[in-house]
Amino acid sequence: MTKRGRPPHPDTLTPAEWRVVEGVRHGLTNPAIAARCNLSVDAVKFHVSSALGKLGLTSRRELQQWSGVRADSARARAGDQERPDDWLLGQVSRTTRDLPAMADWLRDVVGLREMMRFETAAFFDCGGVRLYLSAGDPANNSLLYFRVGDIEAAVAMLRERGVTIRSAPHRIHVHEDGTEEWMAFFTDPEGGPLGLMSVIPAAGGELT
Repeated sequence: MTKRGRPPHPDTLTPAEWRVVEGVRHGLTNPAIAARCNLSVDAVKFHVSSALGKLGLTSRRELQQWSGVRADSARARAGDQERPDDWLLGQVSRTTRDLPAMADWLRDVVGLREMMRFETAAFFDCGGVRLYLSAGDPANNSLLYFRVGDIEAAVAMLRERGVTIRSAPHRIHVHEDGTEEWMAFFTDPEGGPLGLMSVIPAAGGELT
């Protein structure tokens, strides 16, 4: 006799449950997960309840702390590639009142490489560090400094594109070996400050 119904999934959770659980672990609400996964809120609640039952957990907080890894992920295939003490800066976040306008400005005026964009977020590559831009109040944003090779040329480019320069390139420190650190500041479309930094080697040295 042939059994009916969907065959058992080879992983701990189904793909749909994994998508919802990852949303929970990211700190999203059920409505936000529903919008992200194109599900109804009731479906999200069902998947959360199902995952809790399968994992023997009793609360959303426990689910958020659960450290399971989906079997088809790159992490599961590759294992841990870095030592626990290899702390590398991977992403910085910044909020904006008008996400589409700010994302367009960072891409088209500043010249950052846009990696991906969604309704509520955009991501840019900044020399290996990812900038995460999201909608929100920018009042408490931290100051971002973009490291450039030629700070004078970078400021000239921004001026030509109509960007307000807060302060021209200026030297802020000279190291004992003669290496100089320079900075300049400019303004984003919402009036927030952004910095440029450049390290200029001592005579005969190489630019870093």
